[in-house]
Amino acid sequence: MNDTKNRYSPLDLSGLKTTSLFSSHRKVKTEDFAQPPLPEQDFSHFWKESLPKILAGKEIRELARAIARAHKEKKSVILGMGAHPIKVGLSPLIIDFIRRGIITALAGNGAVAIHDYELALSGHTSEEVEEAIDDGSFGTSRETAEGFKKLAERCAREEVGLGSALGEMILKGDFPHKDLSIFAQAYQSRIPATVHIALGTDIVHIHPGLDGAGLGQGSLLDFRIFARAVSELEGGVYINLGSAVIMPEVFLKAVSLVRNLGYSLEKITTANLDFIIHYRPRKNVLERPTQKGGRAINLVGHHELMLPLLFAGVLVELGEEQ
Repeated sequence: MNDTKNRYSPLDLSGLKTTSLFSSHRKVKTEDFAQPPLPEQDFSHFWKESLPKILAGKEIRELARAIARAHKEKKSVILGMGAHPIKVGLSPLIIDFIRRGIITALAGNGAVAIHDYELALSGHTSEEVEEAIDDGSFGTSRETAEGFKKLAERCAREEVGLGSALGEMILKGDFPHKDLSIFAQAYQSRIPATVHIALGTDIVHIHPGLDGAGLGQGSLLDFRIFARAVSELEGGVYINLGSAVIMPEVFLKAVSLVRNLGYSLEKITTANLDFIIHYRPRKNVLERPTQKGGRAINLVGHHELMLPLLFAGVLVELGEEQ
């Protein structure tokens, strides 16, 4: 046993084996560095040269290429989303990608449908919850409740999904701002647009005239329509945009269902875009569906910055200048 003096003396480092900096692998290389943007350069040059090819700078390019490749090869690009992207003004971008045929299916929770409806009808949405909750006025919009009452009643009468009924109502009805409705554009472009509700989570659920059976019937049909879209996802891209719970859960069940029915779902790219990392998107969108060989990309950042950058990058990858 060493004596006390040796135990507290410095370790002899003279036998250290060294490696060469020039021949050993390093993750960070100068060719991957960002380049200062120039005033005269276009976005294509910025996208290809100014962003670093490291971490998120590399992965956002990879996601844009995957979306562009899916579009060129006529594969599916499904956008599943929460309501926040609508509330930060991204509807025109989503509508543009639906018109271009890049987004081939759209899915959202009940709040997505409500904000889309309110914007199309009135040109504004999103209450001041902190103020309205104090006097109990939060969620009491008469026009919103009446609209969803009609939607639920139609879903109860007919075999129609909630998202399709909403898109048709807005497109054919007296909605001054229908050009800002993602559901109206989806209906016009004849792509699946589905609404996945959780009873008790949306403002319209507090209104007495709402037909819960019709609402549930329309949303259950929408799940099956969504599952059809997921069954065609091989070689395509699924994007979870700002949904922390509902859409990741819906997507995972749809993945299990279509694999159970014998559909191939291995070579897929899944992506999660949000400003914090949540458990369910990480597990149910990124990890579990892709463990058989797919690709998962997680981009953390504000929707109002990340989505415009991503979509502009997709156009560059497609060879289209804005």
